[in-house]
Amino acid sequence: MRFVAIIPARYASTRFPGKPLAILGGKTVIERVYTQVASVVPDTYVATDDNRIFDAVTAFGGRCVMTSPDHKSGTDRIAEAAVKIGGDFDVVLNVQGDEPFVRREQIEALCRCFDNEETQIATLGKPFEDMEAVENPNSPKIVVDNQGFALYFSRSVIPFVRGVERDAWLEKYPFLKHLGLYAYRKEMLGEVTCLPQSSLEKAESLEQLRWLQNGYRIRVAVTHFETVGIDTPEDLERAEEFIKLKIED
Repeated sequence: MRFVAIIPARYASTRFPGKPLAILGGKTVIERVYTQVASVVPDTYVATDDNRIFDAVTAFGGRCVMTSPDHKSGTDRIAEAAVKIGGDFDVVLNVQGDEPFVRREQIEALCRCFDNEETQIATLGKPFEDMEAVENPNSPKIVVDNQGFALYFSRSVIPFVRGVERDAWLEKYPFLKHLGLYAYRKEMLGEVTCLPQSSLEKAESLEQLRWLQNGYRIRVAVTHFETVGIDTPEDLERAEEFIKLKIED
């Protein structure tokens, strides 16, 4: 089975303009993401709508595809890039361009999901460590079936643990946090980008609910490693300190 990884990267971020080109530990954020992903998936590309990002990627020896500036989601950008790249690959991985610490184990776990022929889309979940994190609406929760396929994603705390004090819920049920890495069978990617927004997606503001509501099967691989995304300049400062600690160790 052949995999291709595509990293969507936009320059015009509301909270952090130019984020992919920000310097982290002497390298741009996008170079760090690319290096991590390409070490696992040799066929790795960046998909962007900005010439500055395109030039930076090609300058460090990476492969980059220019895409339309009109895409409303990273999935749409990935789909256009996949068509432009072409080739006989079977699965497309989508790794966000602000995840410089994505781990080999996480990427490999996504790929292994497709050993199951029923997997159409794959993503990652990580066990929550405390109820405060579970209750954070910015950390979507996943409920899975006995085969590891997603039943639902929600910003609310699901499931409700009846007859137990809320601070003890984590002892009774393994709440699972959604991490936003995805992989799609090639034919599925073309299909899901043609779907209109669904009522559940609009209610929760979670794109993956559009796929579930239309009957697609999403396999969830469990990881015990947290992703460290960079959404703001403050996140970049924390990431810089993290790299310094790693070097000192």
